[in-house]
Amino acid sequence: MTILALSDKSLFKTQAYINGQWVDAYNGATFNVTDPATGKVIAEVADLGVAQTRQAIESAQLAMQSWKRQTAKERSNTLRKWFELIMDNQEDLSIIMTAEQGKVIAESRGEVAYGASFIEWFAEEGKRIYGDVIPNTTADRRSIVIKQPIGVVAAITPWNFPNAMITRKAAPALVTGCAIVLKPAAETPLSALAIAELADRAGIPAGLFNVITGLNAPDIGNELTSNPIVKKFTFTGSTPVGKMLMEQCARTVKRTSMELGGNAPVIVFDDADIDKSVAGAIGTKFRNAGQTCICANRLIVQDTIYDEFVAKLTAKVSEFRIGNGFDSNTTIGPLISEKAADKVDSLVMDAKTKGAIATTGGDKDKAGANYYQATVLSNVTEDMRIFKEEIFGPVAPVFKFSTEEQAIEMANDTEFGLASYIFTENMSRTWRVAEAIEYGMVGVNEVAISSEIIPFGGVKESGQGREGSKYGLDDYLEIKYICIGDL
Repeated sequence: MTILALSDKSLFKTQAYINGQWVDAYNGATFNVTDPATGKVIAEVADLGVAQTRQAIESAQLAMQSWKRQTAKERSNTLRKWFELIMDNQEDLSIIMTAEQGKVIAESRGEVAYGASFIEWFAEEGKRIYGDVIPNTTADRRSIVIKQPIGVVAAITPWNFPNAMITRKAAPALVTGCAIVLKPAAETPLSALAIAELADRAGIPAGLFNVITGLNAPDIGNELTSNPIVKKFTFTGSTPVGKMLMEQCARTVKRTSMELGGNAPVIVFDDADIDKSVAGAIGTKFRNAGQTCICANRLIVQDTIYDEFVAKLTAKVSEFRIGNGFDSNTTIGPLISEKAADKVDSLVMDAKTKGAIATTGGDKDKAGANYYQATVLSNVTEDMRIFKEEIFGPVAPVFKFSTEEQAIEMANDTEFGLASYIFTENMSRTWRVAEAIEYGMVGVNEVAISSEIIPFGGVKESGQGREGSKYGLDDYLEIKYICIGDL
């Protein structure tokens, strides 16, 4: 078993966290967590089931009764301590993340800071949850609106961002007075358990933040979606799974927020700065080896600059180094699994069979079964699977368009609508295209669009609800109207 070089080894947890206690599975079962870069086992983690999930939900309900009565400032101060502890332990958390997820260590450090920023933001924003006094309808009445915590929150988070996808759900839940039961991805539970340890040190009361680890996602998920104690369900993951979870939540009419699949276009017009657009395309395509929901999935480039764009993109991407995320020379780490690499390869092979040209890369990498070469595909057409399907790997297919109308049509030709990007120096075009494309987020001459202060989320089959920003509190609050009469 691989031993991680942590300064604080007590952050390396392999038990689940329920009601402030570190617990094994009732039957003693465990599952392996492996390093995708080497295939070696990092940890054997407790493999819980339905009974302990139900216990966590019931503990959460009890814990929030006193928590929700605390003042907003008291809750804020506790979350602020959690933020500070995460930043104090940034390097250890980054090591854990790279070991279980594979991303390069610099990206892991960035994610830990990004994840912590949601705790800092919501710790402050929680003090600004305001109600309303509605103008009187009659002289003897007063109408008041207050906001209250929705109740116990259940969350299921993915493996590609094993820290930030948790904090941007847990922070608004906790600061509004709710409690949360979290099921992290089985591929990356160690990051979740480490931040649970820091939550405990920060003084977050027992039962408010629970982490259920386990391989049996369908049964655990069914308990989270069907248990009537749970009032709010939040999920980040694939659209097919999100649809299934929404159906299950309908049985108890839970409020849901879903951050689902993407098919992000990068539209490059011929009036754009080509060098900046190439750098932007690389920044949004190859981060985390292409394994993000807002990664560029389709580069849509105007025909008059197409060849120059492809040549410059190819030159840059061909310099990338594939390898272990702990190697400081590595540009792109492994994909999460061999299955993921096989799926990427099948999309590339389909495109190449139908006429696409790999100007660099285009195959699995010799570094190992989980690695895929950084790839640029030219001569790509809309009849290829890669136009419709989310790649989730380091492959940049470059499509060609002639007119602005055609670019908009191509961008919108998908059931997804999460993130999108435009490169143009024409301000009129910026407004026209940004308003015409059907996406929840649009970056114009910028791809680093995510932060704790912006509303992150999509339209169409990319989901519902927003995370981060002042709007990120809304899904965790109920609006209550109080009418006071006979005055």
